[in-house]
Amino acid sequence: MEILNRKELELRKEEILDRIKKGAIFIHPTDTIYGMSCNALNDKAVEKLRKVKEQFDRPFSVWVPSLKWIRENCLVDKKVEEWLKKLPGPYTLILKLKNKKAVSKQVVLNSENLGVRLPEHWFGKIVESLGFPIVTTSVNKAGDSFMTSLENMDENIKSKIDFLIYERKKEARPSKIIDLVEGKVKER
Repeated sequence: MEILNRKELELRKEEILDRIKKGAIFIHPTDTIYGMSCNALNDKAVEKLRKVKEQFDRPFSVWVPSLKWIRENCLVDKKVEEWLKKLPGPYTLILKLKNKKAVSKQVVLNSENLGVRLPEHWFGKIVESLGFPIVTTSVNKAGDSFMTSLENMDENIKSKIDFLIYERKKEARPSKIIDLVEGKVKER
């Protein structure tokens, strides 16, 4: 597994974008905790990520490139629009998908809903440059504690990741889930 910092990522941006487009499994920082990711349009990459995480029964969330992407691909009403005004931020909004091809079926599984994130973090410029969403899920096997630093990263995950963009130890909690389909707020 290759470890990059922000400066190295910026120097190799085009190469890294190409690796993500082609299906790399990678770890990145967010405004809350580290995320484990891949191209959310690539079925094989999402399947591989599911195997790494050992999570086969729940949909994944995605980090979207823009508010425009949300409006084009999800149902947006007045209530959703109010939450969109709070983005970027530490929230995962559960929305009804209107474009079933916006992400791989492997992301949503059999759900018609999608968890979308637009964190306030410099890595958002990378996702914006991609122009498509990436899966974003906590760095852990399903049910285990999530990674906060290199020191507590699961060795089995480490061996299956193509690269990691490391910033520093993360002390935050995961994003707050705002379910705008069911009308619930969930703390993780």
